[in-house]
Amino acid sequence: MASADEDEAGYLALERKETRLREGQIGELTAHARRLNKAKTGPAPRITENTLIRVAIDLLLSRVDELQGTTEADLRRSVGL
Repeated sequence: MASADEDEAGYLALERKETRLREGQIGELTAHARRLNKAKTGPAPRITENTLIRVAIDLLLSRVDELQGTTEADLRRSVGL
């Protein structure tokens, strides 16, 4: 498990990128981050909304070959959303 110093170093290694989210997405992210943090059974880094966003981006990038379309709605449909 990573130490607090390693967690901080990992955070500092991340690049900042601003994004705009749809209404409700922030609340959903907050609720799920809280749920996951409450479910922890031992010490572990805190799960934040940003943690979940990074995981979602990794998931999207793992399926990038499936992306098709010219609009956000098209892209969402192409990956089954």
